[in-house]
Amino acid sequence: MTLGDLSFYLFTLFNGLRVVSYLPQILRVARDENCASAISYTTWLLWTGANATTGLHAGVNLDDPILAAINWLNAVCCALVIALTAWKRRSRAVDTMPASGSGYTSVIMDNLSA
Repeated sequence: MTLGDLSFYLFTLFNGLRVVSYLPQILRVARDENCASAISYTTWLLWTGANATTGLHAGVNLDDPILAAINWLNAVCCALVIALTAWKRRSRAVDTMPASGSGYTSVIMDNLSA
């Protein structure tokens, strides 16, 4: 086995594990009742961008469709975490809005008096 073979197998192993490791995170966000407050948009957007541009680089500059596909799949998983987090936070914000009158003004006034 050459060093190139070993690096390919290790890359395949760890990227396979990485794709699978997104599933527990996605499930935790989906089940979280605290608006997914532990999720950082900045971090997940950075990971999404890094994976997407690595996929683009692999596809365009390296002519490696498999490497490109792996990185695009990683980007999709990161984007899914971002989308679920946004949905959870938005649904919580809508649930906490007052039913009467101008909800936005009421929330502001409640925050000022606290």
